[in-house]
Amino acid sequence: MSVYAGPVQDLIDELGRLPGVGPKSAQRIAFHLLKLPTEDALRIATAIAVVKERVSFCTICFNVSEGDSCGICSDTRREASVVCVVEEPRDIVAVEKTGEYRGRYHVLQGAISPIEGIGPDQLRVKELLARIEPEGIEEVILCTNPNIEGEATAMYLGRLLKPLGIRVTRIASGLPVGGDLEYADELTLGRALEGRRDVD
Repeated sequence: MSVYAGPVQDLIDELGRLPGVGPKSAQRIAFHLLKLPTEDALRIATAIAVVKERVSFCTICFNVSEGDSCGICSDTRREASVVCVVEEPRDIVAVEKTGEYRGRYHVLQGAISPIEGIGPDQLRVKELLARIEPEGIEEVILCTNPNIEGEATAMYLGRLLKPLGIRVTRIASGLPVGGDLEYADELTLGRALEGRRDVD
């Protein structure tokens, strides 16, 4: 039985579906939105509508993009022969902040997680493999998160990529195991990129 009037409960339910937002947080956010002046709440709604309308995923690397290809894939000054594989678009921001990397990216849009029912087929693995030859890729840096899912994904990709005769490296473990790239400081992530190693 819902405690609140229909629209309020609907808002709480929708907010509760967001990652990292539990029932209590959803309720707090909903009531915060109710207290906001109408123009402030509508500005949030408009920002959501505009991002859904104008932003999609790059057809090459699957980063967020306002066009067919993102700014990084369109930048001819980037080194096309090196591709850094990350789990999510937000991880690109973390790597870019280091100032250590000038290659291209490939976003898997997740990591292998049997518990959540995510296997390689749910990720952008086939698309990565399809890029190797046409783009003349010589090195793939596996920059997945240093947790169980990220390590499993890196091992799986390493086994697929090694037979293709390209260099496959993994970022060094300057990052805490169990951590997320988006929370790493620039210095630690920069050292991890510098100290990358070949995948066995």
